[in-house]
Amino acid sequence: MAKIDLSHIKHSYLPYPSRDEDFALKEVDHSWEDGGAYALLGPSGCGKTTLLNIISGLLNPSHGSILFDGHDVTHLSTQERNIAQVFQFPVIYDTMTVYDNLAFPLRNRGVPEADVDRSVRTILEMIDLSDWAKRKARRLTADQKQKISLGRGLVRSDVNAILFDEPLTVIDPHMKWLLRSQLKQLHRQFGYTMVYVTHDQTEALTFADTVVVMYEGEIVQIGKPDELFERPSHTFVGYFIGSPGMNVMPIELDGANARIGSATVALPGGANVGAGKTIELGVRPEYVRIGREGLPVAIRKVEDIGRHKIVRAELEGVELAAIVGENEDIPADPRIRFEPKGINLYADSWRVELGA
Repeated sequence: MAKIDLSHIKHSYLPYPSRDEDFALKEVDHSWEDGGAYALLGPSGCGKTTLLNIISGLLNPSHGSILFDGHDVTHLSTQERNIAQVFQFPVIYDTMTVYDNLAFPLRNRGVPEADVDRSVRTILEMIDLSDWAKRKARRLTADQKQKISLGRGLVRSDVNAILFDEPLTVIDPHMKWLLRSQLKQLHRQFGYTMVYVTHDQTEALTFADTVVVMYEGEIVQIGKPDELFERPSHTFVGYFIGSPGMNVMPIELDGANARIGSATVALPGGANVGAGKTIELGVRPEYVRIGREGLPVAIRKVEDIGRHKIVRAELEGVELAAIVGENEDIPADPRIRFEPKGINLYADSWRVELGA
């Protein structure tokens, strides 16, 4: 496995980029540790697949360099980088059996047949295709073919990194959960460096030790799942992660108070924001309390989703969501308050630390 250093990487698909808007991938300057399990999370078009392809060698960056264990591999091929990559749609050999598809990358490197057999049978068991080992791949369903593609990425133990580009798109929900769990177990057992691209927050948060959130071509936060939830560094992280996402409300800052129209919210501390910036308050629905004390709100909708209810309300013309217990009563004259530990302040979409 390898430590991956992304040194001032930028990429544009235009021949002569001159503005930030011309770059599909804005500057990335980060180090990812040897043996880490990382998820690149973000919406379609945010640059995550571009970054993955730069790491794998399928794409040369417009600027910057990439290092594996301190060695510059920027202009080396995928094979020279010793990378395994699993794509969104299965890439397999239809005329080969399931067994031979999995064995191919090992045989191609001259691995002894006894070791090939041991590795292949382990992977067949993991992807639940042992009974299909002698079948031709062309007779399989789309999700079975994707499991072969996934298995081919995992069958080698000598790779510098294993890269996954939304590999579970065509897999049924139960098998998705099972394969994610097995990937996690493999990572813990063998310490592979894994980078997993997805737009699905559940996949990212359950697979990765560290989640890399991308938005509009840049990395807006790298952190553990609890850090992304409790302290989103950017408003996008707040409303992209969580269901429902974080309430983001425009405010006027008055010392240690936030004004939402005529309503005033006491902040846990003051902040030095500076002039001319757009100031917003961010509070996750889990930290919005509904009762008989606080700021008056109008309830617009209550969604009962089983384990709890999502209350859609309006405060001074601003829509917000709150999560309440399934059996919790909502007063006829509802009021809300925000738990201080759940309050975040943002200036031009970036989190500002609240002081004493």
